[in-house]
This record gives sequence, C-alpha cells and structure tokens, in this order.
Amino acid sequence: MTSAALPEFLSPAQHATLADAQRLQTQQNGAQTVWHAWGLARPATVVLLHGGSGSWTHWVRNIAALSDAGWCVLVPDLPGFGDSDLPEGCSDVDALPAHLHAGLQQLQSRGLVCGPVSLVGFSFGGMAGALWLAEHPQDAAHLVLVGAPGMGFTIAERVPLKGWRHLPSPEAQEQVHRYNLMALMLQEPSALDDLALALHTANVERDRMPRRRLSSTDIVAKALPRLQAKVSAIYGEHDALYRSRLPELQAAMQSWVPHWGQWHTVPGAGHWVQYEAAEAFNAALLQTLKA
Repeated sequence: MTSAALPEFLSPAQHATLADAQRLQTQQNGAQTVWHAWGLARPATVVLLHGGSGSWTHWVRNIAALSDAGWCVLVPDLPGFGDSDLPEGCSDVDALPAHLHAGLQQLQSRGLVCGPVSLVGFSFGGMAGALWLAEHPQDAAHLVLVGAPGMGFTIAERVPLKGWRHLPSPEAQEQVHRYNLMALMLQEPSALDDLALALHTANVERDRMPRRRLSSTDIVAKALPRLQAKVSAIYGEHDALYRSRLPELQAAMQSWVPHWGQWHTVPGAGHWVQYEAAEAFNAALLQTLKA
C-alpha cells in the first residue's frame, strides 16, 4: 500500500480533498488490479466501479462526499482500464467478476476492508457489479446500478460515437472526444468542462478492451433475478441509452429483482450522471446507501 499519485488535471481543491488516497494492488492469475482507497478499515465499505473506457476518475466528484459521510471508499481501475492489467483472454465484462472477487478477498484478508460492502456500478461497471454478485453473492449486500446497460432495451437511434485513434493531431482527436462526450455521456454543453475533457482523454487512451459487445444484450437483465443483494438504481433523466424509456426500465427492474431498494431519476442529467449532476447524485446515493 502506497500513497496514490493524483492526475495533474485535477484542480487544487480536488487534490486537497482526495489527498489521502492510497494505492492498493491485488493479483489474479498473474494480472494486477489497481485500487484507489480512502478511509481504509472503516466499519462499512462502498466499492465504485467505473464505466467503459474509464478509470477511477469517473467518480472524481463523488469520492469525497462518500468519505466525508464515513464510508471506506474503494475504486478499482477495472481490468483492462486505467492502471490495471488486461488479463489474458479478457475481452468483455463477463471476465471481470473473478478478478474483482479475488481482489476484494485479498483486501479483506489484509484487514483493509471491514464490515458490510456495497457496490455502486456506473454503466459498464454496473454490468460488472451485477455479474460479480450473481457469481459471488456473499461479496456485497447492496448493488446500486448507475446508468447500467445490458437490460435488453433498445432505442430508435443508436448512439453515434466516432473513432479518434486514426486522427493525425491532438486537436482533431479533441474535437471527436468533445463530440462523443456530448453524444453519450453528458446532456448539457456546460457540463463539458476542462476537467471532463481531460479525464476522458486520459481514460480512453488507456482502454485496452476494444470491441466490447455485451452491453447491447440482456446479460444484466438475466443476472438480476439471481441476486441475493438488495438492488437500487440511479439514472440521469436524459440518459442517452434509454431515451424516453426510463419508466419502462424502472418497472422492468423492479419486476426482475428479488430484493428491490430504491429508484432515483436525477433531473436534467445525462448518462454520466454522477459527474454532470454531482450534488444531486451524491445526495441520492447517500440516501440509497443508508436505507
């Protein structure tokens, strides 16, 4: 365990609030998973799972609120993203539960994770969390899905993302990053600030798991009826993956889940709800975790 180096693109205020971050490492079949942690060994733990092409920084506006509320906060870079290794043969979300389960067990055996555990999964991370608890139900008592796909729902128009790796200049790549952030992640143009662009750019450059396909299936919908954990959900009102279909999704999830918790729709926010509407999201999440 060492102190974690924070990205230079964070503001001085964010560096100050996240300064006590610890960097942890776990191993599974020779592949290393890197975890960032705040408030280790507190009586209850929340594990935040980031979205596709992301890293722990997807939660940069949420960690301090959880830590200040007394939670031990663990945020892994999922295998194949950020600082974590891409395990051999790992090409999609269904390969992640073994590594996350092994990592949590190792941290618990070191006395770093105590008490009950809750998982909060954003988008691809929500898929990972559902599959994780379907295979290892003892690992957490509560799963909160944030903008999670894999529900078998479709919308009339597919989200039109553009490629960027082939472009010859950073300026051209930046224009595509801006476009993709507004097409999928954010609702209001004002939410696309310098921090959003900087952390998105840093994250997508370290994505080693291309061509993921399971998000467009019903893999999560099939897993939810098997979960023993309580399941809650928080979605942005304008989530690009569910345009005009959030009421249907809420009804479906409540019918699939044996132990239902809460549903929150955050007004005015898009898919990356915990960034775009951090204050409202943090309030909803803390309420959900306390229930």
